[in-house]
Amino acid sequence: MIIITSLNFFIWTSTTLADEDLSLHSESAILMEAESGQILAEKNANQQMYPASVTKIATAIYVIENGNLSEEVEISEKATEADGTTVFLAEGEKVSLGKLVKGLLINSGNDAGVAIAEHMNGSVREFSKEMTEFFEEKAGIENTNFDNPHGLFDDNHYTTAEDLAKITKYAMQNEKFVKLFGMKSVDWESKTWETTILNHHRMVKGEIPYDGVTGGKNGYVSRSGFTLVTTAEQDGMNLIAVTLKTPLSEQSYEDTVELLDYGFEHYEPFTIDEGTSFMTNGKQFKNSEDLTYVHEEGSKVEEEIKEDGKLVIEDNGELLKEFQLDNVEKKQPTMMKNNQVENENQEDSQSSVYLYIGIGVVAAILVLVLILLWRRKKRRKNNIFI
Repeated sequence: MIIITSLNFFIWTSTTLADEDLSLHSESAILMEAESGQILAEKNANQQMYPASVTKIATAIYVIENGNLSEEVEISEKATEADGTTVFLAEGEKVSLGKLVKGLLINSGNDAGVAIAEHMNGSVREFSKEMTEFFEEKAGIENTNFDNPHGLFDDNHYTTAEDLAKITKYAMQNEKFVKLFGMKSVDWESKTWETTILNHHRMVKGEIPYDGVTGGKNGYVSRSGFTLVTTAEQDGMNLIAVTLKTPLSEQSYEDTVELLDYGFEHYEPFTIDEGTSFMTNGKQFKNSEDLTYVHEEGSKVEEEIKEDGKLVIEDNGELLKEFQLDNVEKKQPTMMKNNQVENENQEDSQSSVYLYIGIGVVAAILVLVLILLWRRKKRRKNNIFI
């Protein structure tokens, strides 16, 4: 027990949860603060898992940022043959890329995913490879490989709860994605189908009420179990909850509610405004943007500035967050002012020299005049004696 306790102490998360605090059904789960990326709670968050349809979060934001949503996409036969949930696309029909993203994210259309991949990169394989590399660069994922755009099972299609939270955090910075992610329904009209498609996430569409839910995506295939990604906001704090592999759908929602409740009840956000000045050993540093972190309510938070300008935030001695600040160099106007002072000093020195020269010239003239007067007076004397 001592060894296990010691190991848990040295595994870094922003908090370590005791079993009595949270009891989760999910095999893997994470709670992340969406602005700072702080991990508030986790269970096997870096364990390799099969994501099922929550994959479509990655597909949607990748397309929104890299595609032209107004472009027309011609649906291939391969796209119409996709297994699982579909939006009943017909071979040869033309649908805008933006509409396909809606069908993908809101109704979980696997056929829309294939059509998107073929349009964007020519094939599902190439699209998946590009998408994986994109999120490695943009979101910092480390344990993910996408093999398709929809999440149907494949041994080579895997991720982790932490990587999914990072992707969702990245996606939530895009206003178009945020709007789609929170949509409860959308009217759908195509060659073969006219209906209103509904979001399958029960907390988003209100079947399971929860204050502040802003978006979500659910998934299921037998090897993945039930998977769920949910975002919520309360009192200025935005949270991302990811739960992976529960045997029952209800359990994934129970875990999500428990995670969100834990975050909102125990943590509060704090923001360091852009342009705040920090000093250390005569050096000045500033932050070029707002810096956000969260901490436990009532805890003692300390800020420390390192020599290299790194701002370290600790909560009762435990690392919460690190930010790299910008070094404030001497401004050019200050340099000009110093130069002006130096020039003024030089001018004063030159003026002093000219003053001394002037005094010397006047003194010389006076002496010369006195000499001339003396000689004149002497000459007059000599004339009298003669």
